[in-house]
Amino acid sequence: MKKLKLTKENISISLILILSAVLNFANIGIEGYGNSYYAAGVKSMTMNLKNFLFVSFDPGSFVTIDKPPMGFWIQALFAKILGFNGWSILLPQALAGVISVYLIYFIVKRSFGSAAGLISGLCLSVTPVFVAASRNNTIDNLLVLTLLFACLALTLAAEKGKAKYLYLSLILVGIGFNIKMLEAYMIGPAIYITYLLSSSITLKKRIVHIVIGTFVLMSVSLSWALIVDLVPAQNRPYIGSSTDNSVMELIVGHNGLERLGIGSKSNKGFNASNNKKDDRQIQNNTEVINDQNQQVNKENYNGSTNRMVSGAENRDGQGDGSMQKAPNEGMPGGLGGQGGLQGTFGGQTKAGIARLFSKNSLSDQIIWFLPLALLGFVAGAIKEKLRLKLDNKRKISLALWILWLVPEFIYFSYTTGLFHPYYLTMMAPPAAALAGIGIVTMWKLYNEKKWASWLLPISLIIEGLVNMMMLSYFSNNLSDSIRKIILIALLLCFLTSSILAILNLLSFIRRKNNTNLSDNKDIHLKKILLGISIVSILTVPFIGSSAAITHSVNSTIPTAGLELLSNSERGGASFGKERSDNGKNSKLLDFLKSNITTEKYSLVVPSSQSADSIIIQTGESVMALGGFSGSDKILSLDEFKEMVKNGEVRYVLTGGMGRGESSEILKWVAENGTLVPESQYKDVVSGNEPNIKDSNDIKNNSKDDNQNVNSISQNMGGLGGNNQEQLYDLKDEANILK
Repeated sequence: MKKLKLTKENISISLILILSAVLNFANIGIEGYGNSYYAAGVKSMTMNLKNFLFVSFDPGSFVTIDKPPMGFWIQALFAKILGFNGWSILLPQALAGVISVYLIYFIVKRSFGSAAGLISGLCLSVTPVFVAASRNNTIDNLLVLTLLFACLALTLAAEKGKAKYLYLSLILVGIGFNIKMLEAYMIGPAIYITYLLSSSITLKKRIVHIVIGTFVLMSVSLSWALIVDLVPAQNRPYIGSSTDNSVMELIVGHNGLERLGIGSKSNKGFNASNNKKDDRQIQNNTEVINDQNQQVNKENYNGSTNRMVSGAENRDGQGDGSMQKAPNEGMPGGLGGQGGLQGTFGGQTKAGIARLFSKNSLSDQIIWFLPLALLGFVAGAIKEKLRLKLDNKRKISLALWILWLVPEFIYFSYTTGLFHPYYLTMMAPPAAALAGIGIVTMWKLYNEKKWASWLLPISLIIEGLVNMMMLSYFSNNLSDSIRKIILIALLLCFLTSSILAILNLLSFIRRKNNTNLSDNKDIHLKKILLGISIVSILTVPFIGSSAAITHSVNSTIPTAGLELLSNSERGGASFGKERSDNGKNSKLLDFLKSNITTEKYSLVVPSSQSADSIIIQTGESVMALGGFSGSDKILSLDEFKEMVKNGEVRYVLTGGMGRGESSEILKWVAENGTLVPESQYKDVVSGNEPNIKDSNDIKNNSKDDNQNVNSISQNMGGLGGNNQEQLYDLKDEANILK
């Protein structure tokens, strides 16, 4: 076995990996179970093989979560081995983040050397959105890791002309499809075009390889979907968020066209232009409630609104388009991202080339290295004389990373479909890789004393300006110490960049005057200046990423960055933080435990938002009648009556987000069930709870006002989230039906 030598390179990459591990793992317990919707699914998956295979949301295999299985299979295996807890289901993503840092170092090093690889790994490790996704149980960074392995295989295929490496690359993309569906295909242009333009074998062979590889890709991608869809519907759970109980429709619809702003749900109020009316309506509703003799505590109502969105719309950024957007101004930790920034859904922000740079919930997550990456590609293209023929490692690497980065930049800049800030973690690897490649290449061009030598100081100055712009967005909400550190970093960046520019100008002057003074005596000074510049531009994203160690990244829309830090500095609520439902649920759970006998489902609730905490706490089988959003057409009223007749269900908790056929069932329950006295299953609401008082307290309000209150309270999902929930017993109705 080869001994590990203590070279500067090995020490450097070890320190970078330690940094990544600290950012990803330190104090990860503050994240609790992360996204409770997914956590409940993982808990159910650990209980039996059927739930595991179909990624069932609930232990009773009633409905699935709305994602493919691979990422959650990994989480379930970790939970099975280590025990089900928050740490065990967050561990795979945190590990994936650290491994990704090493992998991008290794891939970049193969083509552009150790220095470029080390800088790339360092940039990736401190990218805020990458850190946020690593500290959450959304599975995007498991996808990132899979696609990085696909990139490694692709570079080998393009360099050697070996079809087996291309097929391996596409198999890995197919596995990625079974982690996050069509999101995995965003790397497709990079893989196909890079291999097609490589020159190690003839064009005819490359085309044949691509055709065969595409068949391999589709076979792997659709394998699980086809297997599930071939299983009779009565023998498996309903496919959550689909319209026809099939995985193929889920792929095309909810996780496909809606991401492009084409699907039916995505056009109901998720982009910036269409949401103004919804914003005003919800704001008016909020004002009505706040005016009703302080019946709703304003601060805590905001917290409940967060729960509504983190459940109704945001389990992963894929919400039901029928949900309205709550007010996003002046709400610490409220809708629209941390600190009330515009655009909880990325499509809510104004589409355009400047979307990722404007003040919204997207910019702080990813833009830190984008200018350096784009200028770095330009530098690499100049240095390597890049043409359509990719005939060496460096050209293949440049093509691969830019073809990964640019299509995603265009998509995230212009799409009006459903996406959340943490999806931007997909852009982090190519941005980091090109940043590392760019700095090393621009340094070489800088020392060649040609016109391209100006790229280095210009790119560093632009990076400083980007950092300054981001500081301006959050400066008023940062502590004095943080603000001073950032200002010092900016000052050093501009100072060192300016000195590098001046030294470059002096070199041009000397050459023009034919002065044979060597620049070698300045080389050490220039290296020091460059090193200080690099540290300076890494400082601000590092501060934003490290904020995740002390502040929850948001369980449903994980974000880090200055927005997370500034939100906490001003004392705002932590949006999406793990709910502490134990106290709220205890009396209901005790009631169910005492009264449930042979029923298949311990409780029926309108949507998963009222079920996830019970499943996490107890593993009891809770039926989410309308799936995640409450609108899935899973059961008809007649089918539900049959289940009541057969004794499969007894207790139903109304309220929450039942819609469509679910609302018809809930209406029937309210008309025919026996109302259980609240004292038997509800804890006393404390003064810190959002509370819409008894209906007798608002009798004098207008009809419209009552409708507004009811509209909002019906949308506030989550057990204990509002006093509109009522528990019904269907035992007597079951006897009648028999």
